[in-house]
Amino acid sequence: MTPATGPSEGFRNKAKMVVSGSVEKPIFGIINRDGIAVSLTDCPLYPAEFSPVFEQLTPFIARAGLTPYNIERKRGELKYILLTQSRQTGQFMLRFVLRSEKKIEQLINALPWLQEKLPELSVITANIQPVHMAILEGEQEIMLTEQHALREVFNQVPLFIRPQSFFQTNPIVAAKLYQTAREWVQELTISSLWDLFCGVGGFGLHCADQNIKLTGIEICAPAIECARQSAQELGLQKVEFQALDSTNFATSRQDIPDLVLVNPPRRGIGKNLCNYLSDMHPEYILYSSCNAQTMAEDLQQLSGYQVCKVQLFDMFPHTAHYEVLCLLKRK
Repeated sequence: MTPATGPSEGFRNKAKMVVSGSVEKPIFGIINRDGIAVSLTDCPLYPAEFSPVFEQLTPFIARAGLTPYNIERKRGELKYILLTQSRQTGQFMLRFVLRSEKKIEQLINALPWLQEKLPELSVITANIQPVHMAILEGEQEIMLTEQHALREVFNQVPLFIRPQSFFQTNPIVAAKLYQTAREWVQELTISSLWDLFCGVGGFGLHCADQNIKLTGIEICAPAIECARQSAQELGLQKVEFQALDSTNFATSRQDIPDLVLVNPPRRGIGKNLCNYLSDMHPEYILYSSCNAQTMAEDLQQLSGYQVCKVQLFDMFPHTAHYEVLCLLKRK
């Protein structure tokens, strides 16, 4: 099987940077196993457009007085910089992950300087993460701009990226993944589908049309807002997106669609959902996974299905990880 591939450099649309060093000389990157800060601003996985942003953020941090958080001393405020770019518009979303709200006023006062230097920063937020643990973000998100989402387009389908909503980090290969799912589903005769663990709705919105009833379920409310915005722009009428737990939603229903589409986190869909699908027996299951091992475990628990199609996607170049899409049909 030949995997679907993309560029090996400059493909990431997101940078997740630990901020260390000093307020005058911040370092964006990681803390290695020896506790030493390593800069990743020149990482070839990021597009060239990221570099000017990092360059301007260095003096901005001093202007705003955002002291980098020191893990050993448990002091400082700025923990992470999270930067995401829309390939379609070139605009950026910049999130400052802070330990507390102490520096919010200083951050707001300094922002006009940064926005003048970098007008492409269309979404800026502060995320509050008070816990002394390696947790990337907290629950509280403070919007610092009028615009709250980036607009992206895959295969003529508009998708939106909001803070705290999952979005694929390799847009070129992700577009191929969604397009493959669309082509496979178009070959089927279905009138209804569930998109479980739907995120911002990428799979469901690619596979649905005016004749298919789409129900998308995702626990993350910001992601559901994105999905609803996309469905509205596409003019889809028979669509419903809800911010619910996917397993609880499915297992509480007695009606079953023709196709159940699942794109779970690395842990897979789990025993309860596998048992439910085995009992209810939808005609088709379309399974997208970033962890083939847990997907294989789930497939063993799904009784009464045969694998029709499988395709690998090299979503994570330079690693052993990949995405796999699998179409199952009821025997």
